[in-house]
Amino acid sequence: ILTKFMKLDPNAARLRTLRKRSGLSQKELAHILGFRSEVAISRHERSDSVPDLLTALGYEAIFRVPISELFPGMNETVAVGIEERLAKMEDELHQSTAKGRNATPIARVLEFFVMRKGTDSNSTPDES
Repeated sequence: ILTKFMKLDPNAARLRTLRKRSGLSQKELAHILGFRSEVAISRHERSDSVPDLLTALGYEAIFRVPISELFPGMNETVAVGIEERLAKMEDELHQSTAKGRNATPIARVLEFFVMRKGTDSNSTPDES
């Protein structure tokens, strides 16, 4: 999934803008995030590499901007891929003729799909 949006996310330059506005150097930001050098920061700012989850959460904490806004291209690419796979799974489950022990788990997943469609994209269904 992640390699799809690398080099395709012009919004990754937003990191550089936020860093510069903050007055932090790449080296200072790297130190705050726990890196030994500024190489990773430079790569993230140029979209040469994708930050791991902990680093992305670090950027979010530092700049107080949600990850989905820091990396909108990444967020959209992941969401589109997930939606495509969920739709395919739902279609396959609707076409299945599960009986016996398989019927209950399949019904539960299909119920999840129905509940998911009834919620907006920013909320999650209650866990039971």
